[in-house]
Amino acid sequence: MKSESKIVLAGSRKKPLEGCEPVTLSKNKKIEITVRLRKKEALKLTPSKVMSHEEYNQQHGTNPADAKLVHQFLVEHGLQVTETDLPRNSIKVKGSIGKFETAFNVSLAGKKDNAGNSYHTRSGDIYIPQSLNGIITGVFGLDNRPIARPMFQVAKATPSTSYTPVQVSQIYGFPTGVNGSGQTIGIIELGGGFRATDIKNYFKSLKVTAPKVKAVLVDKAKNKPTTSGSADGEVMLDIEVAGGVAPGANIAVYFAPNTDQGFLDAITKAAHDTTNKPSVISISWGGAEVNWTEQALTNMNEAIQAAATLGITVTVAAGDGGSADGVTDGDVHVDFPASSPYALACGGTRLVVNKNGELTETVWNDSDTSATGGGVSDFFALPDYQANANVPVSLSTQFKGRGVPDVAADADPDTGYNILVDGKKMVIGGTSAVAPLMAGLMALLNQQNGNNAGYINPTLYAAPGLCRDIVSGDNITTTTHLGYNAGPGWDACSGLGVLSKLGASANA
Repeated sequence: MKSESKIVLAGSRKKPLEGCEPVTLSKNKKIEITVRLRKKEALKLTPSKVMSHEEYNQQHGTNPADAKLVHQFLVEHGLQVTETDLPRNSIKVKGSIGKFETAFNVSLAGKKDNAGNSYHTRSGDIYIPQSLNGIITGVFGLDNRPIARPMFQVAKATPSTSYTPVQVSQIYGFPTGVNGSGQTIGIIELGGGFRATDIKNYFKSLKVTAPKVKAVLVDKAKNKPTTSGSADGEVMLDIEVAGGVAPGANIAVYFAPNTDQGFLDAITKAAHDTTNKPSVISISWGGAEVNWTEQALTNMNEAIQAAATLGITVTVAAGDGGSADGVTDGDVHVDFPASSPYALACGGTRLVVNKNGELTETVWNDSDTSATGGGVSDFFALPDYQANANVPVSLSTQFKGRGVPDVAADADPDTGYNILVDGKKMVIGGTSAVAPLMAGLMALLNQQNGNNAGYINPTLYAAPGLCRDIVSGDNITTTTHLGYNAGPGWDACSGLGVLSKLGASANA
């Protein structure tokens, strides 16, 4: 196999890292990567059929014979296999950069950003032996540049309107008489950390019992809190919103490096975690589809599909950069992994409740850098459940793709959430708040119904009356002058609306 001719690994082409200073990269430096392998059988998700982990592993785990062939290839190149996880369809392998370059016909380069952070990066394609074509579906970790950004925004000034998660839960009419007991909410974090004292003090201020929170470390990441201006804001927003809605639930926080390898490994770890057994996974990190490789889009989408197959609802923030999603190429973009057809994509609104209890709720759009994401995928085709939702084609590519978001809720930092971060009281918004809000709601519904909601998207689109429509506002950005307007029914800035018990539309 070592002398065998090699072919391009489909979808592995990666763009060079621009705007960074070149630095020397030792060929002897040791790194650990993840090699993804095909499943025994391709996933065919049936909403009414939830598989046990045992059933999944038997049907969709990796064939040991495939793993053996890949293992042989890696060892022949002097690489060390450190873990083979058949249910997660992955092999972890460690070795020097020089040996990885030879094994996969790549050339890695050292880069340093303006903050002084150094990375090993690659560009172009990855190559694999012809005999492993179709067996290896992705190779992650040969490039460790940051891949995603957290979707939280701190209010720039003290807003006149802000809420606790408990108040938002009450305003939206979330189920009462349940608290998420018996459920575990998994939260994916690619940086930051939490302090036990903050959790204790925050929930004491809410006068509710604090949820049990534990850190699960992936790919040598750490629960590493620093200051309130760091990614700690994301971590604490996620924990405190999800826990404020469902304080009886356990919370497992999966910390991973902010790389495509770390992000993917965190999702597969959470989905296949038979110890903590999350019934919901909340993700508030992402990036525009155009910034991902095809292998990353495909493998992460399959990881979310696997979670759905196992009865796990995956709630994902739709982004905070309006229809451009922070990209300055003049086109519109949607955020991934929110654009995965198997994720519940969560958009943002501005929520105001007057003294009489009347709601005014519109699409959140303060500026190009402070507005709900949403639009049409340029990669994932229109899913069957959106066939009758009148999803338009992409304004930039005319592709008839998956529409984002599915639902929406309060995200404007000027009507944001009262949060405690590293001992500091803050008001935070962003679609980052909506993903854990929906995760908390799913935990309540799971407890109330006695079973997991799981892959909820087909149910929502079959019964849109479960959502309160948001009919006013847009996510148009001034950099593109393109975007989407809210209106009756599904739209590409507020989705189907607010998933709640409230029947009447909010006043615009």
